[in-house]
Amino acid sequence: MSPHRTPDSSRRSDRSRRAIHEAALALVGEVGYARTTIEGIAARAGVGKQTIYRWWPSKAAVLLDAFLDMAARQTAEADASGGGGEGGIPDTGDLATDLKLVLRATVDELNDPATEAPTRALTAEGVVDPVLGAQFVESLLEPQLQLYVTRLRAGQESGEVRADVDPRVAVELLVAPLAHRWLLRTLPLTHAYADAVVDHALRGLSARG
Repeated sequence: MSPHRTPDSSRRSDRSRRAIHEAALALVGEVGYARTTIEGIAARAGVGKQTIYRWWPSKAAVLLDAFLDMAARQTAEADASGGGGEGGIPDTGDLATDLKLVLRATVDELNDPATEAPTRALTAEGVVDPVLGAQFVESLLEPQLQLYVTRLRAGQESGEVRADVDPRVAVELLVAPLAHRWLLRTLPLTHAYADAVVDHALRGLSARG
């Protein structure tokens, strides 16, 4: 006769949270942010809506938490597979090649149908909700930008980047053009564009005598 086992509530909670995360991301991608509701997320995840409200105050908070979880899992998978160093920022000694690799991956992520709609929804909601926007920057965006800062500082130490360059400003020269083109849909967001952004940022725009 097998011994009685007390249900593991923490494991059950983890399963519920993961189901809620996946449901939120899927629904926003399928029906859009405006038509996504806590009730819909709960039904899709197979939980009661009070379970969601116990952990999150709004659907925006659910979506942000889902993104943080997804980013953490992607980082863990990249580290496990040896895919390019901490957070996927490689340091091969060739700064241009490393930055192009990372920005191409960013292009693929932004263009991915599975994540594009949720990313746009969270970005837009962060603009009108300053609290959520600050959480988005602090928890998700800034840690990613700091990985670029670390790589650029390594470039300064190796002599590939001028010593007087502010790495935090330089990061925005690299990532902001991609965000602008993606958000406003001005032109296609492609690998070729990512490569051109790196070339322009590293070479500068001024004519040299």
